[in-house]
Amino acid sequence: MKNYKLKNMSCASCAAKIEDGVAKLEGVKFVSVNFAASTIKIETDNIEKVKKKIKQIEPDVEIVDETLNREETEDKFSIKKELFKITVIIALLIVAIIYKDSLHNTTYSIAEYIVFISIYLLSGWNVLKTAGRNIIRGQVFNEQFLMSIATLGAFAIHEMPEAVAVMVFFNVGEFFQNLAVHRSRRSIKSLLEIRPDSANVFINGEVKEVSPDEVNVGDKILIKPGEKIPLDGDVLEGKSMVDTSALTGESVPRHVKKGEPVMAGMINKSGTLTVIVKKLFGESSISKILDLVENATSKKSKTEKFITKFARYYTPAVVIGAILVAVLPPLLFEGQLFSVWIYRALIMLVVSCPCALVISIPLGYFGGIGGASHKGILVKGSNYLDTLTEIKEVVFDKTGTLTKGEFKVSEIIPNNNFNKDEVLELAAYAESNSNHPIAQSIIEAYNGNIKQQEIVKVSEIAGQGIEARVDGRIIIAGNDKLLHNKNITHDKCNIEGTVVHIAVDNKYAGYIVISDSIKEDSVTAIKDLKKLGVKKTIMLTGDNSFAAKKIADSLNIDEFYAELLPEDKVKYIEKSLSQAGKNEKIAFVGDGINDAPVLARADVGIAMGALGSDAAVETADVVLMNDTLASVPMAIRIAKKTRKIVWQNIIFALVVKLLFIILAAFGIATMWEAVFGDMGVALIAIFNAMRVRNIQNNL
Repeated sequence: MKNYKLKNMSCASCAAKIEDGVAKLEGVKFVSVNFAASTIKIETDNIEKVKKKIKQIEPDVEIVDETLNREETEDKFSIKKELFKITVIIALLIVAIIYKDSLHNTTYSIAEYIVFISIYLLSGWNVLKTAGRNIIRGQVFNEQFLMSIATLGAFAIHEMPEAVAVMVFFNVGEFFQNLAVHRSRRSIKSLLEIRPDSANVFINGEVKEVSPDEVNVGDKILIKPGEKIPLDGDVLEGKSMVDTSALTGESVPRHVKKGEPVMAGMINKSGTLTVIVKKLFGESSISKILDLVENATSKKSKTEKFITKFARYYTPAVVIGAILVAVLPPLLFEGQLFSVWIYRALIMLVVSCPCALVISIPLGYFGGIGGASHKGILVKGSNYLDTLTEIKEVVFDKTGTLTKGEFKVSEIIPNNNFNKDEVLELAAYAESNSNHPIAQSIIEAYNGNIKQQEIVKVSEIAGQGIEARVDGRIIIAGNDKLLHNKNITHDKCNIEGTVVHIAVDNKYAGYIVISDSIKEDSVTAIKDLKKLGVKKTIMLTGDNSFAAKKIADSLNIDEFYAELLPEDKVKYIEKSLSQAGKNEKIAFVGDGINDAPVLARADVGIAMGALGSDAAVETADVVLMNDTLASVPMAIRIAKKTRKIVWQNIIFALVVKLLFIILAAFGIATMWEAVFGDMGVALIAIFNAMRVRNIQNNL
């Protein structure tokens, strides 16, 4: 699957035609054209065949490899030049209308035709050329065809000012459409500017500037104050404040020092840092984020797919309807003039263009995804924005999602002949080879030298704990279930909190209590979800039921399920999905590391705190880069606002167009009103869609 830029793609219907045409080619497994970003994402073995097909469909459109210089792949849209051209055309039209009576000194005056035809060609030549070229290729029904037939028909019945006005205001609409798309593309371009351009690498004791793509894992790089961090790595020397806003949306800089990780795309604000590279640039967080943002709209919503299909049948239906309006009344009813009904039919053609829908809807979703990304919320497709609006049940993983996941040993309770130091040492040896946060907290609390040569064998018992052979002794560390399975006698079974029981040679040694604190924004986030219409909140955890109940009660969560294995969480989601109503979607929110299967199975998988987590970026449908639970209701609000604006455009456009079609049929509307019914509606819809880019500031 590869991404390409499409240069000179000027209309949304062109994008739909290219996508439809390329999809029919043999050997094309997947294709998605993004009009707002002017890109095509495609999976094929024969790109030359695709290029040839695009040239057949739209000769002016050029497919360009995105690996080329970005300057070479950008469309040139000059606002000043286009605005000057439109201003001149409008001025000429106004002058021509003022002096129309003078020009029309005889019936069908040649001077009148020369003036109006000149302005008409100046404003509409590209439309006529495109319509003619499409007809030759068998692509008849499109907006250029409608404009051409309507305006040429108006000339034929001597309604020249109206004909020219339609074409002039069509140009005005095209200008504002291009302006809206240009600004959307610029917003994406500004986001992509977080891509680092170079890296300062230590080579044979000297610092050399190279492309980030040329840096290898294990290389040392120097980051000076004010520079972007080019690759993911760990700080070797120095300390500094780093700006993470491009990745997380957080405005407060983060302090980093020796041993701490930094990510590509962060900006070094103060001190000089020496960093050892941990990932190639193509595998870095920033590279994956940029890929997500650029390709997000390849997964289209049902609304977008419906409108594309609707426009395909709508335009031919409008043309046939207009022909019937022009021909049937004069033939069926005595005294009805062809000229009157042809004029009414032409008005219907003008007002019926589907531009408002075809342009504004993808633009709205594009804006919603872009707006969310600026808040550190990465949505992988507009289809997930739609699904977020239907969420009725939110399921949370506990550790790292509702709680901070920062485990610390808070209490050590020895049994009989053991003391606290012995219990902690036994636990540290048993857990020494585990990367689990609880194991790490025990090792950190022990802070002693662990002789690895004494650890002969370590076995993990799924969902229960660890058994290790250390210096001839069998040590187990785990939950209460493990003690029962091993028939180890102990006094207490139900202990509040996260507990690790320790036994050596089948003798109970005691237990260690591990504490984990709730995130500050968890309570508020749960309340906000309820306000947004979420009916049920659920917590899933591998902890014991006492620890789980304490967290659930503190957060006012509706239900909780404890002592679960990863596969148990999947089973719960499967069960919930089977019981959910048709429009009741289920979201799972996890930390993105251990929850990949559940994230993939839910209607919407939301990964928390995914900065640097490959599993989250690849598996989840929505990635929250800022590790704040408040981003979950924020994502739903953005989705709801986006969909609201999109449906405002759909209803507004269809109602106004239907109204003008009825008025035209009864002879009440003129061609001037038809111009508003088409271009006016399109402009209002486009400006309304552009509001989506800024909705996150109002939430």
